[in-house]
Amino acid sequence: MRRADRLFDVIQLLRSAKRPMTAAALAEALEVTPRTIYRDVATLQARRVPIEGAAGLGYVLRKGFDLPPLMFTVDEIEAITVGAKLVRRLRDPELQQAAGRVLDKVTLVLPDSLRGHATGTPFYVSGGDAAVPHGVEAGQLRAAIRDRRKIRIAYVDEKGRRTRRTIWPLAMAYYVDASLIGAWCELRRDLRNFRIERIAASRVLASQFRDQDGTLLSRWLALPKERSA
Repeated sequence: MRRADRLFDVIQLLRSAKRPMTAAALAEALEVTPRTIYRDVATLQARRVPIEGAAGLGYVLRKGFDLPPLMFTVDEIEAITVGAKLVRRLRDPELQQAAGRVLDKVTLVLPDSLRGHATGTPFYVSGGDAAVPHGVEAGQLRAAIRDRRKIRIAYVDEKGRRTRRTIWPLAMAYYVDASLIGAWCELRRDLRNFRIERIAASRVLASQFRDQDGTLLSRWLALPKERSA
C-alpha cells in the first residue's frame, strides 16, 4: 500500500471510530506495525490534521475536519480525470466548463508527486456521436429537474411528426450517441423518454409538479430506457 493511501485510511478509521483507537488497533486494521502508525500519526499531525491523543492512550480525530483533496488516491485522481473527459460527450456546455474547473482545482491542490496523474494521464476519450441540441439548453433541463418545473416543448419524433407537449422532467440519461430526458408527458399521460436533439423548441414554465415520495422517478428508473415519446 502506498504511504499516501495509508495516511488516508488512518484518517478514515479515526473519523468513523466511536472511541479512541490505539496504534495497535490501527496497525491491525491496516496490516502494518504500530511503529508505522506512530510515524503516520506524527506526519498527519505535522500537516495540521487535528489528531489528538498519544501512544498507549489512543488517538481521536477532532470533529469537523474536512479531508483535503491532496489525500486522493491515484485511482481516484485518474477516475476524476477520465470522468471530466467523459463529460465532453454530453453536449452540455455548462457541465463541460464545470468539469474543466473541477479538474483545474484538483490539479492545483495536489502535491507534485501526484500532479502528473491528473495532467499526464494516458487516457483517450472519444467525442461521442450525440447530436448537438438546438431547441433546448441542457442546463435549463437540469435546472428544471432540480426545481421540479414543467416544460413546454415542441417535439419532432423519428418520423418527422411534430407535437406540442407539457412534460414533468424527472431525470437525464446520457449515452454515447444520444442524451435523453425522462419525463411524465401530460399528452400521453405516461412516462416517456425524449431525445433532446429532437426538441425543436422549449420553455420552462413557472408551474411546478409534484412527485410524491419519488414515485414517478422510481417508475422511470424501472423502465426500458429505449422507450421513446
